[in-house]
Amino acid sequence: MSEVKIELGLEDLVREFLAKLGEDPEREGLLKTPYRVARAYEFLTKGYKQDIETVMNNAVFKEKYNQIVIVKDIDFYSLCEHHLLPFFGKVHIAYIPNGKIVGLSKMPRIVEVFARRLQVQERMTEQIAETLYTYLEPHGVGVVVEGQHLCMMMRGVEKQNTVATTSAMLGEFHEDVKTREEFLNLIRRGG
Repeated sequence: MSEVKIELGLEDLVREFLAKLGEDPEREGLLKTPYRVARAYEFLTKGYKQDIETVMNNAVFKEKYNQIVIVKDIDFYSLCEHHLLPFFGKVHIAYIPNGKIVGLSKMPRIVEVFARRLQVQERMTEQIAETLYTYLEPHGVGVVVEGQHLCMMMRGVEKQNTVATTSAMLGEFHEDVKTREEFLNLIRRGG
């Protein structure tokens, strides 16, 4: 006799989760919560369904410009893969073109693809840098991410003013201290 496998939908799982917490999923205030949570997590993890090729959408152009291009203070919101709690902050991206540039709006879109997945900040930082390095073949890419993690702020060590900073430096940003310093000076607050 074969076992019948019943697959629960996300809403069913949320309903079961609420019951495991000791709540009554049938009480008025929680009746629509499974639906809302399911929709929220679909949105918060939509990066799994996005394709970088589609996001780039032929927005790489030939251009002789060869100085640093920076887009800074890109807001991001993500979910920590260890606790499923939010972390959020700013991403700063720089690259030095090598005959190709990308539409500036693509940088926040790339951030969004990787941020809207279960993440760790370190991996997300590298994924952003490696994507630009692959598509643009630039002289260098620099990415700095500053994040505040609710898993550290509202549980565990409970340190509300902590900011985690990660960086990924490729090409000239990794090899040349002056280039890296120029980037870091340009993204400093008020600079």
